[in-house]
Amino acid sequence: MPYTEPPVKRAATFFDLQNVFLSSKSAWGYSYPNFDPIALSQLVVKKQHDWKLTEIHLYTGLHDLKRSAFWHNFWTKKLSAHKMRDSRVSVFTTPLHYNNGVPREKGVDIRIALDLVRAARLGRCDVAVLFSRDTDFAEVAKEIRAIAYEKQRWIKIVSVMPDHPDLKRGVSGTDWIRLSKSEYDSCLDPNDYR
Repeated sequence: MPYTEPPVKRAATFFDLQNVFLSSKSAWGYSYPNFDPIALSQLVVKKQHDWKLTEIHLYTGLHDLKRSAFWHNFWTKKLSAHKMRDSRVSVFTTPLHYNNGVPREKGVDIRIALDLVRAARLGRCDVAVLFSRDTDFAEVAKEIRAIAYEKQRWIKIVSVMPDHPDLKRGVSGTDWIRLSKSEYDSCLDPNDYR
């Protein structure tokens, strides 16, 4: 028996900020993270007539201040500005790990996955909107469907990606929302934290 679909669906957005930047760079050549995650959240939710934005979660690895003051300060300012602007914003950062001088994120994907599953399990959202193309999140989609079955409630997970011929797939097991360049450009952050 199908679960009752709520007439107004609470939508929570989850941003893998580095993945969004790399996807927009790959699709349209942007040289730095120029997007506004609050505006992107509002755009995606507004496109659905029965969604209501309730939570915005931002995740990224943070450069060590001594190794890269530029990127450390960029992300610190950007994240702080978004958190101050909208009370629905929560931020998770973790220090980047360096391997032969190359920075690597550790723990960001796991934190996003745990938060997605927790939001579904606790009934905090009806729609989980994942801004990432990372294929590892396919396992999260399976878990959210299992939670929906176990709790006998309607839950949807979607992944958002640039609409570009070179970026063919979103996260398996999710509905895909493709953003055009003009839609993305309408959500550029007016502040340049560089």
